[in-house]
Amino acid sequence: MNLNIPLAERMRPRSLDDYIGQKHLVGEGAVLRQMIETGRINSFILWGPPGVGKTTLARIIAEQTEATFHTLSAVTSGVKDVREVIERCTAESRSVFAKSRPILFIDEIHRFNKSQQDSLLGAVERGVITLIGATTENPSFEVIRPLLSRSQVYVLKHLDESDLQTLLERAISNDELLKKRTFIVESTKALFRFSGGDARKLLNIIDLIEQSTPNAESVVINDQIVVNRLQESPAAYDRNGEMHYDIISAFIKSIRGSDPDAAVYWLARMIAGGEDPAFIARRLVISAAEDIGLANPNALLLANATFDALQKIGWPEGRIILSECAIYLATSPKSNSAYKAINQALECVNVDGDQPVPLHLRNAPTKLMKNLGYSEGYKYAHDYESNFVQQQYLPDSLVNAKFWNPGNNQSELKMSQRMEEIRRKN
Repeated sequence: MNLNIPLAERMRPRSLDDYIGQKHLVGEGAVLRQMIETGRINSFILWGPPGVGKTTLARIIAEQTEATFHTLSAVTSGVKDVREVIERCTAESRSVFAKSRPILFIDEIHRFNKSQQDSLLGAVERGVITLIGATTENPSFEVIRPLLSRSQVYVLKHLDESDLQTLLERAISNDELLKKRTFIVESTKALFRFSGGDARKLLNIIDLIEQSTPNAESVVINDQIVVNRLQESPAAYDRNGEMHYDIISAFIKSIRGSDPDAAVYWLARMIAGGEDPAFIARRLVISAAEDIGLANPNALLLANATFDALQKIGWPEGRIILSECAIYLATSPKSNSAYKAINQALECVNVDGDQPVPLHLRNAPTKLMKNLGYSEGYKYAHDYESNFVQQQYLPDSLVNAKFWNPGNNQSELKMSQRMEEIRRKN
């Protein structure tokens, strides 16, 4: 046994029976289990946070379907690498000994640019390869539409406490190194909290605690020990930005809380940790709409310009653009009225269903529709003073519904006052 291999790698499952979590995908009767059992594997993308088993699941599928397994990292591979792998896969798929199509697994597929993703299309369409992609980012934004249309997307979730408990028990009982020692588990709250539903983090912490007590008769795990060990060796927990979700949360909440210093600090933490700049820029755009909103509509324009400029300027100068935007958003007046309005409207739609459009608002491109009263009585707003006329715009059952409530800020108060004035005039 190689003692230098990390516990997370030693504990990597080799079959679905050993795989922990994602029952909605691999449990009895679930879609990926059925794929494996029938041997009919279609291309798909696994979308989920780090440490939930995306790579492991791809390897298990290849093992159990007896498919050759090729892997590329989108961080280090280019179009040339993709083409070379596809050539090998083409030769393998034509072999009379091939039992299944070769599987090409691409980790962090969201980092592939358009030309790299385009280079995969032909092989996927011809059935030369079964593509399995893994991503922590929303594929809708990061994967080109032609490739997305040929691949099903499956969402993986953080491991829950029962999954983490199973993983802990299995590690100390089954691992060749750990089972030689006596483990005393007194409490797991801190262990599970710092793991954040990430199997790799959990096993890294256990590994750290075990290695820090090489001469003790037993290894004790409790909340205080976990906190102390992580404070002494933060790199074991946070290396290469593993606190991805915690830090982006702190960043956005600092902007929401109007603290520019904290916002810049968390931005620096993400930059130093190697976070994808595009991910940060996207979150700034969301924050501009969700947290600043109509209190300062220019915030969304600046955030969108930040995203565009980052694509043009690149790195490392892009950090200055991100910093400017973060400070601007943090110091802007705040309003979530637009965010609350759309959520309330969606809740109304979910409760009341699809209410009919009033006849006078319906389009009437045909004579039949006109005869049925479509568009009859509609008042064209531009024909009236202030380009405004009182008429019913909501469905009959919702005629008095109110979704937008202006925030208490100068911009929205001005909007609200204008609406009141033109209504009084009409």
